Amino acid sequence: MTVRMLVNGEPAEQISALDRGLAYGDGLFESIRLVGAVAPLWSRHMQRLGEGCERLRLPLPDAAQLWREALQATHDMPQSVLRITITRGVGERGYAAPATVRPTRVVAAFAPPRIAEEAHEFGVRVRLCDIRLAEQPLLAGIKHLNRLEQVMARAEWTDPAIAEGLLRDSHDRVISATMANLFALIDGVLLTPAVDRCGVAGVARAEVLSTCPQAKVGELSLDALLSATEVFLSSSVRGILPVQSVAGRLYEPGALTRQLQQHWRNLGFSMEQGG
Repeated sequence: MTVRMLVNGEPAEQISALDRGLAYGDGLFESIRLVGAVAPLWSRHMQRLGEGCERLRLPLPDAAQLWREALQATHDMPQSVLRITITRGVGERGYAAPATVRPTRVVAAFAPPRIAEEAHEFGVRVRLCDIRLAEQPLLAGIKHLNRLEQVMARAEWTDPAIAEGLLRDSHDRVISATMANLFALIDGVLLTPAVDRCGVAGVARAEVLSTCPQAKVGELSLDALLSATEVFLSSSVRGILPVQSVAGRLYEPGALTRQLQQHWRNLGFSMEQGG
């Protein structure tokens, strides 16, 4: 895997073992899709990063500096995924934050994941995960560094025919997939689960909600999901992916899913390589 990485603006592949991001997951990250030197959803990523920094009481990084480093890391890459990681930096042992915070900033560029054209055309298979998301409103919505729930969920299956896992909370409410947000068309209404108690408020999710102002945000039960006529996943890296099946229920991509896939293309993303 080829990775181009900058740590605090300098080419490097290592950070201190005393960094609080490593020790405690004390930080945030954004995964941003670029097409050449263009990041169509950059402003949405910066908005979420800013909101996350405010909640975690981290100094807000300079967006212009991040953009310069993004262009440096992705130079000559026709398509890329940029991961920006911000931690609270090096600190003493213990949970107390250092009196003076010197954040660590990592900007890394990767080749985008290759997604088969059939996945965008016919949809992907999704399984129900056993692990449940814990509720923590302070951390809900933001892209903090602790992704252990998602890691453990992804470890539940090895079948390459299954592309994603569906996550629920302790009250059996459907929240999201492991790496994407979820939308369902139920009785003609587009619904996405609320993420004010757990889950991540995805940037692609925000784009869909902006494009479909009639969409609703609320609770989604598994029974309601299984009654939907269209179901799709949204991801800033992989784009709009129709869901083919969940828990034995089969779906077909519908008109709304196709419209949003076209919207993704209009933003400049290639559906065949993610989005």
